[in-house]
Amino acid sequence: MVLQDRAKATREAVIFGASAVFEEHGYGSASLTQVSEAAKVTKGALYFHFQSKEDLARAVIEEQHRIVVAESEALLAENRPALPTMILLCRAFGLKLVHEPVVRAGIRLTLEASAFGQLVQGPYQDWIAVMEQLTDRAKRERQVRSSVDSAAFARYLVASFTGVQMVSGVLTGRADVMQRIEEMWALLLPGIMHRDLHEDPTALSGLVSAVSLSPD
Repeated sequence: MVLQDRAKATREAVIFGASAVFEEHGYGSASLTQVSEAAKVTKGALYFHFQSKEDLARAVIEEQHRIVVAESEALLAENRPALPTMILLCRAFGLKLVHEPVVRAGIRLTLEASAFGQLVQGPYQDWIAVMEQLTDRAKRERQVRSSVDSAAFARYLVASFTGVQMVSGVLTGRADVMQRIEEMWALLLPGIMHRDLHEDPTALSGLVSAVSLSPD
């Protein structure tokens, strides 16, 4: 058991160290020497868990996806109305980008995945599917107009969020990512909100405030 715990701790240290290196240098420029130094483990310990840089990059992407999925499942379990849940899912992802190096590295690696032959459609497809289901439910709850195409909106929302956080990363190192996500929703909501919400003067501001300017 002690050996298993030690092996688990070493693997986690390697993934965390690799995340720091991949986030800073990208896949192409990162080296396993840099990873072993960042993780404070020997090359032998690193190779015990990961046979190549490709294996390590895939592990970082998988860990990033695991972190985001766990956060999403916790929010979904709270059973809020669908539209606020969609906004809060984007907020949670934004906060993970602010606070979690593994998430930042995983996102960068998904954009560089062709360099190491990794298929990365899965996480995007999962997120689109969740947003499509929530849009369907939001229509039944009379928060989103029935004329909105749920699948099209889900694809557009995920693409919009991806672009927003990428541009924020380029321009400010994601220092303003929460503000940019709030702006995204402020622009999207008037076009999809059910007329019942349009008639409530506080509805739009209340929904957008769920994103929060503060990266807690």
